[in-house]
Amino acid sequence: MIQRIQSIYLVIVALITGILPFFVNLWSDAKGVEIYAQNEIFISSAFYISGALALIAIFLFKNRKNQFVVNRLNMILNLFLLGFFVYRSLNLSGETLVSEKGIGMLIPVFSIVFLVLANRAIKKDEDLVKSVDRLR
Repeated sequence: MIQRIQSIYLVIVALITGILPFFVNLWSDAKGVEIYAQNEIFISSAFYISGALALIAIFLFKNRKNQFVVNRLNMILNLFLLGFFVYRSLNLSGETLVSEKGIGMLIPVFSIVFLVLANRAIKKDEDLVKSVDRLR
């Protein structure tokens, strides 16, 4: 059953982490050069892995426990990305002048929110199946 609400949340996560970081800037350095995800190999690979994990979780709809675990791994990856962005923004040169942090630094936050919503829906489905099994 791919037409569940958590599948929509996971598609949103896949689109947010797979496409959006390559079109919005993450930050600007001291010279004013905008840094995108494709400029940093670690960041771009982490975003690609996050998008791939979201797509994999969509097709694990028959095994909700594995889907839940894959979403948790994706949340951990996004937390690492968010931590890296916070570290990077605190150590950006030119803080006394004009320092520009791009909107792309918020992508892991939005991704984590949608992953939490997907996990909540998965948990609700799992509880529903358990309650039906109890009645048999």
